Amino acid sequence: MKKLSARRRHPLAALVVLLLALAVTGGLYAAFAPADKAQAEDTAQSLAIEEGKKLYAVGCGSCHGTGGQGTSDGPILVGVGSAAVDFQVGTGRMPAQQPGAQAPKKPKVYTQAEIDQLAAYIASLGAGPIAPTEEQYDPKGANIAKGGDLFRTNCAQCHNFTGKGGALTGGKYAPELDDVTPKHIYEAMQTGPQNMPSYPDGIMPEQDKRDIIAYLQTVGGEKAESPGGFELGGLGPVSEGLFGWVFGLGVMIAAACWVAARTAKAKKS
Repeated sequence: MKKLSARRRHPLAALVVLLLALAVTGGLYAAFAPADKAQAEDTAQSLAIEEGKKLYAVGCGSCHGTGGQGTSDGPILVGVGSAAVDFQVGTGRMPAQQPGAQAPKKPKVYTQAEIDQLAAYIASLGAGPIAPTEEQYDPKGANIAKGGDLFRTNCAQCHNFTGKGGALTGGKYAPELDDVTPKHIYEAMQTGPQNMPSYPDGIMPEQDKRDIIAYLQTVGGEKAESPGGFELGGLGPVSEGLFGWVFGLGVMIAAACWVAARTAKAKKS
């Protein structure tokens, strides 16, 4: 006991205890802490980029160049970001079937996992808009009235005020938006596909984009109800004016003829 007490009073005893405590703490942390989580994520991202590069070489490189530098048949992809890839490939516009004024929407060729791999590879070529999360494009609780104002101000010139689409110059067109998913609407606003201008968050914040999505879901789609009554195809003042002109003027002419006939009959009697 005397020897043990003497060792406890030794000047280096506290240092030895501290070193042992640090060793035990480090060992426990190495054993139980998720130290490999970041490394695993980096490995998964690297694998996604590698697989995306293979898919790109087969399906995209002939038009956009082997490194996304672009060719006479396809634009440069450096800096377009993962959002543009998810939109273009997720809506079936890419790979394009044939050259034309505009790439139409069609059934997608790749699975969502393959689209994510392609997006990872394109994103690795240069920084660009990132594909949004569900929280960013979810319209739940959004301001529909404000979304309508924003849509009519920024989008109705091409897409019509209820998203029914319309013709543009040179054989191009603004597509109908009834069956477009919230994610793809958000990505289109982010990236500005084809003739559409882009609206990054610095110009149009996330909340404004959600408001627009909520408005489109209210006025478009099979289950949508027109708050203003019979929508006459939702084509705007042209169809409404034609309806008013044909039927309204027709009723007025019929009424005038009836009044004239009654007046003539009264005079004869």
